[in-house]
Amino acid sequence: MRLAQVLPQDIEKRSMEIIGEELGQLVIPAERADIVKRVIHTSADFDYARTLIFSDDAVEKGLAALKQGATIVTDTNMAATGINKGALAKLGCKALCFMADEDVAQRAKEAGSTRAAACMEKAAALAGPLIIAVGNAPTALVRLHELIKEGKIAPALIIGVPVGFVNVVEAKELIMTGGVPFIVARGRKGGSNVAAAICNALLYKLTRK
Repeated sequence: MRLAQVLPQDIEKRSMEIIGEELGQLVIPAERADIVKRVIHTSADFDYARTLIFSDDAVEKGLAALKQGATIVTDTNMAATGINKGALAKLGCKALCFMADEDVAQRAKEAGSTRAAACMEKAAALAGPLIIAVGNAPTALVRLHELIKEGKIAPALIIGVPVGFVNVVEAKELIMTGGVPFIVARGRKGGSNVAAAICNALLYKLTRK
């Protein structure tokens, strides 16, 4: 076994080169390629090259929102923590998670719903451009879809990548019918790390020029 000699500052660059090489002849639209590659870099899972689905205007709308100082609302603190704080600060953006908030817990208890669903209700009260990044709870996507239909929330972009087995596939398919720009990991795969990776890829498009 021979280990590659790569300087610490070059590891990410070399990783992206390897991903590009292994993708081979698979054609990914230029504006989406760095997002797909970053998800693969995060997960080491090349399935995302085929299962990461973008609405036609997803990247454009996401970047426009970030340029306007968007708030990114996640369904886990892990995802919020994983979003690059320096990149957020450069654009005047912020990442929030309401899962641990007492009012969210109370709202969920009263409604007989999940905290993730209650988080979407709290997000609906936020001002300014909004990006919703869901990496764990399909109930967040289901409630988000309902709120959109009720005219109570209009996210600039939905990142729908919850992982799991119960209602995960169905919730993702539902969010793709809502008329809102989306990036969805079709199927069972996803996670908070994938949600954060997509957010970072969008941020880096604007901050790593």
